[in-house]
Amino acid sequence: MKAGKDKVVSLHYTLTVAGDKVESSHDRDEPLWVLLGHGQLIPGLESAMEGHEAGEELSVDVAAADAYGERQEGQIQRMSKKYFPQANRLKPGMVTVLQLKEGGQRAVTVHKVGMSTIDVDLNHPMAGKDLHFDVNLGEVRDATEEEIAHGHAHPPGSAAH
Repeated sequence: MKAGKDKVVSLHYTLTVAGDKVESSHDRDEPLWVLLGHGQLIPGLESAMEGHEAGEELSVDVAAADAYGERQEGQIQRMSKKYFPQANRLKPGMVTVLQLKEGGQRAVTVHKVGMSTIDVDLNHPMAGKDLHFDVNLGEVRDATEEEIAHGHAHPPGSAAH
């Protein structure tokens, strides 16, 4: 079976930027499970996986525009420290997660820490960077109706929700 829209894929990956390892699913032992075609992966990686089968190994270069986008100027925003539970530990250059009103999350980079405010860069920390992935495709299967309705994969042994 080939990877594509509405297929569930398990994979292991290693992400490098300019030759430096950023993260790897091999560090967690468990593969990443994704539902293709539902925004769970960056566009460039997802399109590179389409049409490939379980057991294949891929070496994928993803340009910034097909990953987290290009860096945009003017994305520094001043926010009250009350929005950051860990505010006292934050320092410039650190990446933290901002809880959004609509319920999601957004990774931001701390730009400056003041007495009562924190300036954050709203660009994704990987914005403007070309990425390289080494990917090992595991299982490829049809998604269940429930997975499609939920918009994400349900790995084996995951709790119902």
